[in-house]
Amino acid sequence: MMKQILTLMVLGMMTACNEGGKNGNNIEVEIKTVEGTIIAELYPDKAPESVKAFLAIADKGLYKRTHFYRILSGDNQPSNAPKAELIQGGLWSRTKARPDLPRIPHETTQQTGLTHAEGTLSLAREEPGSASSEFFITLSDLPGFDFGGENNADGQGYAAFGKVTRGMDIVRKIYRKPETDQYFDPPVMIVDIQRR
Repeated sequence: MMKQILTLMVLGMMTACNEGGKNGNNIEVEIKTVEGTIIAELYPDKAPESVKAFLAIADKGLYKRTHFYRILSGDNQPSNAPKAELIQGGLWSRTKARPDLPRIPHETTQQTGLTHAEGTLSLAREEPGSASSEFFITLSDLPGFDFGGENNADGQGYAAFGKVTRGMDIVRKIYRKPETDQYFDPPVMIVDIQRR
Protein backbone atom coordinates (compact mmCIF):
# COMPACT_ATOMS: atom_id res chain seq x y z
CA MET A 1 0.00 0.00 0.00
CA MET A 2 2.79 2.44 0.92
CA LYS A 3 4.54 1.67 -2.37
CA GLN A 4 1.34 2.55 -4.31
CA ILE A 5 0.97 5.84 -2.43
CA LEU A 6 4.58 6.77 -3.16
CA THR A 7 4.11 5.88 -6.84
CA LEU A 8 1.00 8.10 -7.01
CA MET A 9 2.86 10.98 -5.34
CA VAL A 10 5.76 10.72 -7.80
CA LEU A 11 3.34 10.58 -10.76
CA GLY A 12 1.52 13.62 -9.40
CA MET A 13 4.75 15.59 -9.10
CA MET A 14 5.77 14.62 -12.64
CA THR A 15 2.41 15.75 -14.00
CA ALA A 16 2.67 19.09 -12.19
CA CYS A 17 6.13 19.69 -13.69
CA ASN A 18 4.98 18.71 -17.18
CA GLU A 19 2.02 21.09 -17.04
CA GLY A 20 4.42 23.98 -16.48
CA GLY A 21 6.80 22.93 -19.25
CA LYS A 22 10.37 22.64 -18.02
CA ASN A 23 9.45 23.74 -14.50
CA GLY A 24 6.21 23.93 -12.53
CA ASN A 25 7.04 27.56 -11.64
CA ASN A 26 6.87 28.73 -15.26
CA ILE A 27 4.19 31.35 -15.93
CA GLU A 28 2.01 31.34 -19.05
CA VAL A 29 0.92 34.55 -20.73
CA GLU A 30 -1.38 35.35 -23.64
CA ILE A 31 -0.19 37.97 -26.10
CA LYS A 32 -3.46 38.90 -27.78
CA THR A 33 -3.02 40.66 -31.12
CA VAL A 34 -5.39 41.69 -33.90
CA GLU A 35 -3.90 38.79 -35.90
CA GLY A 36 -4.51 36.15 -33.21
CA THR A 37 -3.23 35.00 -29.82
CA ILE A 38 0.32 33.94 -28.99
CA ILE A 39 0.87 31.80 -25.88
CA ALA A 40 4.26 31.99 -24.18
CA GLU A 41 5.78 30.62 -21.01
CA LEU A 42 8.08 32.74 -18.90
CA TYR A 43 10.94 31.42 -16.78
CA PRO A 44 11.03 33.23 -13.40
CA ASP A 45 13.49 30.73 -11.90
CA LYS A 46 16.02 31.40 -14.66
CA ALA A 47 15.40 35.09 -15.48
CA PRO A 48 13.69 36.49 -12.36
CA GLU A 49 14.32 40.22 -12.95
CA SER A 50 13.22 40.14 -16.59
CA VAL A 51 10.08 38.13 -15.88
CA LYS A 52 9.15 40.28 -12.85
CA ALA A 53 9.46 43.49 -14.87
CA PHE A 54 7.55 42.15 -17.89
CA LEU A 55 4.70 40.89 -15.70
CA ALA A 56 4.56 44.15 -13.72
CA ILE A 57 3.93 46.05 -16.95
CA ALA A 58 1.37 43.48 -18.15
CA ASP A 59 -0.43 43.37 -14.78
CA LYS A 60 -0.80 47.18 -14.81
CA GLY A 61 -2.47 46.91 -18.24
CA LEU A 62 0.23 49.03 -19.89
CA TYR A 63 0.54 46.66 -22.87
CA LYS A 64 -3.13 47.22 -23.80
CA ARG A 65 -3.49 48.71 -27.28
CA THR A 66 0.26 48.84 -27.88
CA HIS A 67 1.97 47.42 -30.98
CA PHE A 68 4.45 45.17 -32.64
CA TYR A 69 6.14 47.97 -34.54
CA ARG A 70 9.57 46.74 -35.66
CA ILE A 71 10.81 43.88 -37.81
CA LEU A 72 14.27 42.63 -38.62
CA SER A 73 14.55 40.34 -41.64
CA GLY A 74 17.26 39.23 -44.03
CA ASP A 75 16.05 41.85 -46.51
CA ASN A 76 16.10 44.99 -44.35
CA GLN A 77 19.53 44.90 -42.68
CA PRO A 78 22.91 46.04 -44.00
CA SER A 79 24.65 43.33 -46.00
CA ASN A 80 27.71 43.38 -43.72
CA ALA A 81 25.69 43.08 -40.47
CA PRO A 82 25.00 39.82 -38.61
CA LYS A 83 21.44 38.97 -39.67
CA ALA A 84 18.46 38.58 -37.36
CA GLU A 85 14.80 37.61 -37.81
CA LEU A 86 12.46 39.02 -35.17
CA ILE A 87 9.42 41.12 -34.41
CA GLN A 88 9.63 43.77 -31.69
CA GLY A 89 6.84 45.28 -29.63
CA GLY A 90 6.08 47.21 -26.50
CA LEU A 91 5.15 50.67 -25.34
CA TRP A 92 7.32 52.65 -27.75
CA SER A 93 5.43 54.73 -30.28
CA ARG A 94 6.36 57.34 -32.85
CA THR A 95 3.54 59.54 -31.58
CA LYS A 96 3.44 59.04 -27.78
CA ALA A 97 6.03 59.24 -25.05
CA ARG A 98 6.76 55.97 -23.27
CA PRO A 99 5.99 55.92 -19.54
CA ASP A 100 9.02 56.32 -17.31
CA LEU A 101 9.66 52.77 -16.10
CA PRO A 102 12.47 51.29 -14.02
CA ARG A 103 15.41 49.84 -15.91
CA ILE A 104 15.81 46.06 -15.69
CA PRO A 105 19.12 44.55 -14.50
CA HIS A 106 20.64 42.73 -17.46
CA GLU A 107 20.41 38.93 -17.15
CA THR A 108 22.75 37.41 -19.72
CA THR A 109 22.15 34.03 -21.32
CA GLN A 110 25.36 32.92 -19.63
CA GLN A 111 23.65 33.58 -16.26
CA THR A 112 20.23 32.16 -17.15
CA GLY A 113 21.18 29.20 -19.32
CA LEU A 114 18.56 30.29 -21.87
CA THR A 115 19.37 30.81 -25.55
CA HIS A 116 17.82 32.75 -28.41
CA ALA A 117 16.27 29.76 -30.15
CA GLU A 118 13.29 30.22 -32.48
CA GLY A 119 10.29 31.59 -30.57
CA THR A 120 12.30 33.15 -27.73
CA LEU A 121 10.96 36.23 -25.90
CA SER A 122 13.76 38.61 -25.02
CA LEU A 123 14.22 42.21 -23.88
CA ALA A 124 15.25 44.89 -26.35
CA ARG A 125 17.98 47.21 -25.10
CA GLU A 126 20.70 49.65 -25.99
CA GLU A 127 23.46 49.25 -23.39
CA PRO A 128 23.25 46.48 -20.75
CA GLY A 129 20.78 47.43 -18.02
CA SER A 130 18.81 49.86 -20.21
CA ALA A 131 15.87 47.52 -21.02
CA SER A 132 12.44 48.45 -19.70
CA SER A 133 9.25 47.68 -21.64
CA GLU A 134 10.30 46.67 -25.16
CA PHE A 135 10.57 43.00 -26.09
CA PHE A 136 11.01 40.85 -29.17
CA ILE A 137 10.21 37.37 -30.43
CA THR A 138 12.75 35.52 -32.56
CA LEU A 139 11.72 33.88 -35.84
CA SER A 140 14.81 31.68 -36.05
CA ASP A 141 17.72 30.55 -33.88
CA LEU A 142 19.87 33.64 -33.19
CA PRO A 143 23.06 32.57 -31.38
CA GLY A 144 24.50 36.02 -32.12
CA PHE A 145 22.02 37.39 -29.55
CA ASP A 146 23.42 35.18 -26.77
CA PHE A 147 26.23 36.14 -24.40
CA GLY A 148 29.43 36.46 -26.42
CA GLY A 149 27.48 36.60 -29.70
CA GLU A 150 28.38 38.84 -32.62
CA ASN A 151 25.19 40.95 -32.69
CA ASN A 152 26.28 43.14 -29.74
CA ALA A 153 29.62 44.91 -29.71
CA ASP A 154 29.62 44.69 -25.90
CA GLY A 155 29.34 40.87 -26.03
CA GLN A 156 26.63 40.79 -23.36
CA GLY A 157 23.82 39.67 -25.68
CA TYR A 158 20.13 40.14 -24.92
CA ALA A 159 18.10 38.95 -21.92
CA ALA A 160 15.97 35.96 -22.96
CA PHE A 161 13.15 35.29 -20.50
CA GLY A 162 10.47 33.18 -22.20
CA LYS A 163 9.41 31.13 -25.20
CA VAL A 164 6.37 30.87 -27.46
CA THR A 165 4.62 27.54 -26.84
CA ARG A 166 1.63 28.12 -29.16
CA GLY A 167 0.98 30.64 -31.88
CA MET A 168 4.22 30.74 -33.87
CA ASP A 169 1.92 30.78 -36.90
CA ILE A 170 0.61 34.14 -35.62
CA VAL A 171 4.19 35.39 -35.08
CA ARG A 172 5.00 34.44 -38.70
CA LYS A 173 1.80 36.08 -39.94
CA ILE A 174 2.82 39.35 -38.23
CA TYR A 175 6.38 38.95 -39.58
CA ARG A 176 5.01 38.91 -43.14
CA LYS A 177 3.18 42.25 -42.75
CA PRO A 178 4.29 45.25 -44.86
CA GLU A 179 7.21 47.24 -43.51
CA THR A 180 9.28 50.30 -44.33
CA ASP A 181 12.83 50.74 -43.04
CA GLN A 182 12.43 48.04 -40.34
CA TYR A 183 9.06 49.38 -39.10
CA PHE A 184 5.71 47.75 -39.74
CA ASP A 185 3.52 49.93 -41.91
CA PRO A 186 1.08 50.08 -40.18
CA PRO A 187 2.09 48.70 -36.75
CA VAL A 188 0.30 45.52 -35.61
CA MET A 189 -1.83 46.10 -32.50
CA ILE A 190 -1.25 44.16 -29.30
CA VAL A 191 -4.74 44.08 -27.79
CA ASP A 192 -3.39 43.03 -24.38
CA ILE A 193 -0.89 40.79 -22.59
CA GLN A 194 -2.29 38.83 -19.65
CA ARG A 195 -1.35 35.94 -17.41
CA ARG A 196 -3.24 32.70 -18.13
